[in-house]
Amino acid sequence: MSNSEPYLVPTADVIFEEEIKKSRFITYLAHTPNIEAAKQFVQQIKERHHDARHNCWAFVAGRPTDSMKWGFSDDGEPSGTAGKPILAQLTGSGVGEITAVVTRYYGGIRLGTGGLVKAYGGGVQQALTRLETKQKVITSELQLSCEYNQVSLVESLLSEYNGTQLHADYGNQVTMQIELDSRIVDEFCAKLTNRSGGRIVAASAS
Repeated sequence: MSNSEPYLVPTADVIFEEEIKKSRFITYLAHTPNIEAAKQFVQQIKERHHDARHNCWAFVAGRPTDSMKWGFSDDGEPSGTAGKPILAQLTGSGVGEITAVVTRYYGGIRLGTGGLVKAYGGGVQQALTRLETKQKVITSELQLSCEYNQVSLVESLLSEYNGTQLHADYGNQVTMQIELDSRIVDEFCAKLTNRSGGRIVAASAS
């Protein structure tokens, strides 16, 4: 999947709760667009459940396939029994910009490593079935300059490609900043150059 391809993100938080052998497991899912937001959400749940034995978590804080933005923690549970199973469910869902925190109130009965993996992974799996998502379209910002009599040409092409004019400066020439679906930038730029006889060239605004 290229970096211009859309991906799914959550549209609302989810809470799923269950009891397993007297231990209470509460799974929280939230939309977290970056690592900082993910860590803030984890901290928020830890503060809400400061009296819980464990607040285990994992996040995919960007594109689902971008492992540089993954993170997880067992928060005191045996290594590999909580954070990794939670992360496995998130990465398997194909949803990006998502954080899961699973709070456990210990009930006095040990679950064993297999039981813990099943409890933490299963809670997230159940919560994901309740998750509502939307497609996040990746956009690019471009800048171009044109003559006043070429503005209608640019606006017509923007409309054709469902682009947005973000800003315009009217000086000796008109300088515009526009936004487009990243997947069609090359096609848009080629058509703009062709229709203007090579007089208008759009370039990345970054």
